[in-house]
Amino acid sequence: MSHRRHRDEDHPTTLEEMRNALSAAVWDERYAGSDRVWSGRPNQRLVEQTADLTPGTALDVGCGEGADAIWLAEQGWQVTGVDVSEVALRRTAAHAVERGVDDRVDVGFYDVLGKKGPRPPRGRRGFDLVSAHFMHVPREDFDAVYAKIAAAVAPGGRLLVVAHHPHDVESGARRPHGPGLMFPPEQVVASLGAGGDEGPWEVEVADAPTREQQTEDGPVQVQDTVVRLRRR
Repeated sequence: MSHRRHRDEDHPTTLEEMRNALSAAVWDERYAGSDRVWSGRPNQRLVEQTADLTPGTALDVGCGEGADAIWLAEQGWQVTGVDVSEVALRRTAAHAVERGVDDRVDVGFYDVLGKKGPRPPRGRRGFDLVSAHFMHVPREDFDAVYAKIAAAVAPGGRLLVVAHHPHDVESGARRPHGPGLMFPPEQVVASLGAGGDEGPWEVEVADAPTREQQTEDGPVQVQDTVVRLRRR
């Protein structure tokens, strides 16, 4: 199917369907159906946005098969990768062993729609970096989900959120996944009360850069939401 064509039935439309699409059962089935779902390469925005950071402890929310977590570990970070799929977590752990960084990568189950947030490392107030790439949740759940993820950031640490920008749906470059699931950087900033002199977060990056993505129909320009906040 062309990246420029989609039908309404190709994506969930109700709140129940969108929440179910984030469930362990759905993602376990998806990962179990293929030896590798993702490319195995770290996300471009992660590489860009961590280039000026000193390695410390990192949390990769929705780590999938572990490409980002393993890349961070290779840069010197002590990484915890969490995901709703136990199949994905087993692959992350196995890939970490293959790359020789299993001593720097831990994995754990985490459901972003659950009641509890990610747990910080034992004896610490949080992680130096919390990264959430392409974590698209229903708008009704957005504020609560990202508040829990942000709460795992240590004082002085960073929250990095990368997502598909709504422009991609308007341009036809990407399927919508479901109504309201894609979001601009302003939504993250507003949701967490970032910015201003008195807020809990300093906005270091709030941008919507473009990049070239290869598809079965050839290269296409897509736009990302990129937000990096530092907890004061």
